Amino acid sequence: MGDFSPDNRQDSKIEKEEDPPDSLKLEPGKKIGSFFVGNFLKIEVISDLDQCYKLWQEFSPMRNLFDTWEFRYAFYLGYKYHPHFLLLKKNGENLGVLPLWYENNNFYNKNKKRFVWFGSDWQEEISFYVKDKNYIPILISAAPSPLYLNAISTEGLGDLIFKIPFQEDEPKYILNLENFKNHEEFLMTLKKNKRRNLRKDRNRILKQNPQIVINNFSDFKYLVELAKNRFYQRGERADWEDSRRIKTFEKVIELAGKSYQTRMLTMKVGGKIAGVDLICIFNNTYFAVKCGYNVAEFSGIGNFINLFEIDDAIKLRMKKIDFLQNNYEWKAKYFKAVPLLKHEK
Repeated sequence: MGDFSPDNRQDSKIEKEEDPPDSLKLEPGKKIGSFFVGNFLKIEVISDLDQCYKLWQEFSPMRNLFDTWEFRYAFYLGYKYHPHFLLLKKNGENLGVLPLWYENNNFYNKNKKRFVWFGSDWQEEISFYVKDKNYIPILISAAPSPLYLNAISTEGLGDLIFKIPFQEDEPKYILNLENFKNHEEFLMTLKKNKRRNLRKDRNRILKQNPQIVINNFSDFKYLVELAKNRFYQRGERADWEDSRRIKTFEKVIELAGKSYQTRMLTMKVGGKIAGVDLICIFNNTYFAVKCGYNVAEFSGIGNFINLFEIDDAIKLRMKKIDFLQNNYEWKAKYFKAVPLLKHEK
């Protein structure tokens, strides 16, 4: 069985700043332009960050971590891609906004240039920020191409799921905690073999007298190194090779407090760091955001940490743990899958 713990996400990211197409160039603080899309309906394209922030505050439902401006803004500070917010208006009233940016320096594919969500395709369970769902097709139709909108929440879409050419995206995985008092009650919901294997890994680490350090955020550098080493051992490239990814999550930590909270768990065995996890907390949800484990020397450390986090989240009175998108060949064995959609043009 593979590690119970979430792997570090590796979505397509960037390395250096490039100019957008000529059609997107603008003076600082200016709107790119506007155009009409129907009777009295007007689209304005906004790139000024102050205006983008005000629109975000007006429309974001603030349901999850990815709805917070601070989390998305951390990615902007890391990557500095040009914002491209499509604002739908009628008679001066704001009806909805499609928050995008122009990605033109993809870490894995330098030839990939496209419009994606503001904050990159790392965001997930994304809602459309509109006053009425019937404005969603208008904004999508008006959006520039190539366009890649991923990890879209099905909530609130209704029959638009069948009217807009959505595709099935990789699901995300959550664990509801409201019926559990500790990790043992979770384990009792699993089949015998899975339960035995997880307990075996947990006991193996416990016998080594691990030390658990909470909120030593200077250990972030160890998280990065452990994660990079883990991917190297598999013969894969790590997203942490992009220095802007490192800066982004440094900013995620730095910007915590206004909307979401951050929490860091460091596991030491014999004085050596065996694993580091970065958690974000928002709206009674415990988000397992990033991790780095020394699996080569401490077999079972991922499973140990995840069981610890279940107890930690329960003690903090969280309602659920969000283990984020993509199965990585293990999540579906333990958690509930939440369907997500994507749209490309």
